[in-house]
Amino acid sequence: MLKSSTCIAAALSALIATSVAAEGELNLYSSRHYDTDDRLYGDFEEATGITINRIEGKADELIARMKAEGANSPADILLTVDTSRLSRAKNAGILQSVDSAVLEERIPANLQDLDNQWYGFSQRGRIIFYNKDEVANPPQTYADLAKPEYKGMVCIRSSNNTYNQTLLASIITHEGTEAAKEWAEGIVANMARDPQGGDTDQLRGIVSGECGIAVSNTYYFARAIRKDVKGVSAERDVIGWVFPNQDSYGAHMNLSGAGVAANAPNKDNAIKFLEYLASDQAQVYFSSGNDEFPAVPSVEVAASVKELGEFKADDVNLSEVAKNIPEAQKIFNEVGWK
Repeated sequence: MLKSSTCIAAALSALIATSVAAEGELNLYSSRHYDTDDRLYGDFEEATGITINRIEGKADELIARMKAEGANSPADILLTVDTSRLSRAKNAGILQSVDSAVLEERIPANLQDLDNQWYGFSQRGRIIFYNKDEVANPPQTYADLAKPEYKGMVCIRSSNNTYNQTLLASIITHEGTEAAKEWAEGIVANMARDPQGGDTDQLRGIVSGECGIAVSNTYYFARAIRKDVKGVSAERDVIGWVFPNQDSYGAHMNLSGAGVAANAPNKDNAIKFLEYLASDQAQVYFSSGNDEFPAVPSVEVAASVKELGEFKADDVNLSEVAKNIPEAQKIFNEVGWK
């Protein structure tokens, strides 16, 4: 049975109070590549007295390392981006279930693993951007992107990109395998160029005129609002955006999340860290420091994110979506999505 909201609030307040002193350390394996996260870690250390030892690398490398280390792994936390990687870590047996009333209360159920092995702490919408000068009737849904009228106009990342894998997996979840395959075939037919670069490069393609339409995560564009991003910020007025599927299930959201390592030597400290990531202090920072949407609904978004406007987000359970990621990759291969 969950603790009351009053108890949850008290626990969070105690966690982030600077008077709190805790012993020990935390070994954090992280594939989040944002320098701005340094402040997040520093605030946790100051609040708790727990020293964070960081091992950073690409997600797949860290997952493979933890699996190879086995019972002798020093890892306490795996922090990474996207449901696909969190699911991969769970399937590799390197995470463990945790029991935390704070996390159950703070993190929406659809952003939690069904077995409590991982939790989402920030979100990004994967939405449609377009050139306002060239596209009079932009797509309003993900399905619209595959319509013949947009042939030669769409720029999107490669099929091995985790954001695209999870997006297609969500379409499978909502529409079924056949509809998802037809969609993927339509996107390939509509591509303005072979997939290349990251999400910012898709936005730059709109500015350069190479792409009339692009698919990108929201935080790449919100970052260009907050600070100068070469090839985007100076010309961002030409870029419009659509949160897809507002009349149905809503815009797809991917996440950044974390879980406690299966053999965590500092399990209690690891749970404290996850609970800290769910605190108002950390949630505000995810938005203000990296232009993401907080996972906790009550936390206000940063000005750069707020400029994108209000929208309906898909609240499908991402743990269920993760089950369709292997099928999504199979579809990508079958339709020739490079």
